[in-house]
Amino acid sequence: MPYDPSAFPPFAVTVDLVVLTVRRHSLCALAVRRGEPPFQGRWALPGGFVRADEDLAQAAARELAEETGLCVHDPVEPTQDNGAHLEQLATYGDPERDPRMRVVSVAHLALAPDLPAPRAGGDASNARWAPVEELLKQAGYGHDGEPVAPLAFDHAQILADGVERARSKIEYSSLATAFCPPEFTVGELRRVYEAVWSVALDPRNFHRKVTGTPGFLVPTGGTTTRQGGRPAQLFRAGGATLLNPPMLRPEV
Repeated sequence: MPYDPSAFPPFAVTVDLVVLTVRRHSLCALAVRRGEPPFQGRWALPGGFVRADEDLAQAAARELAEETGLCVHDPVEPTQDNGAHLEQLATYGDPERDPRMRVVSVAHLALAPDLPAPRAGGDASNARWAPVEELLKQAGYGHDGEPVAPLAFDHAQILADGVERARSKIEYSSLATAFCPPEFTVGELRRVYEAVWSVALDPRNFHRKVTGTPGFLVPTGGTTTRQGGRPAQLFRAGGATLLNPPMLRPEV
């Protein structure tokens, strides 16, 4: 029998972005306040519908650029100032996840160094960086005194999955450097691990581990005093993608 597309119920595909950065020593995610139904007035993850002429990676990169001004990081150009690490996270297809129609979301995880205050766009009425612990609260009040409500749709689950992906991947990969500027100190990298894992790390042990891991860090030959105190040596990310030995997350 000939194929009849009308015999199948229509559904839409979206991309949602878990955009993580470290601000004021806290792991923060980009959140937008929805300006239109459904869930009007609620905070949500940025994202949007996949256009007919683009694939999933193109849609995620477009949404990332529209929401943050960031381009997807190109490994060939490791010193990009506006480059972000972007990877596919998971697919979410509960039939009831969107009250408008059947919508399947392909979530992506984006990591970038400390970013400026975001500007709302599209159907969002406001945008902000918020600590992930605050966004995952089900009740109470945020740092700004605003009552906390659950994220729209199933975005709390998507955010939790993205945070856990980041926490686990910096154990065995060099992904933590995606939160750092092109040149950074060991202390700045340590604060990334502390923010993502929500732990305090011993500075000496950390310095010994990261500088002793082959291919993880490469000295640039420069120093900086931007953290105060004595000049600190500057490094850049090395060529290693997998860490051996891994940076094991402390048990808390």
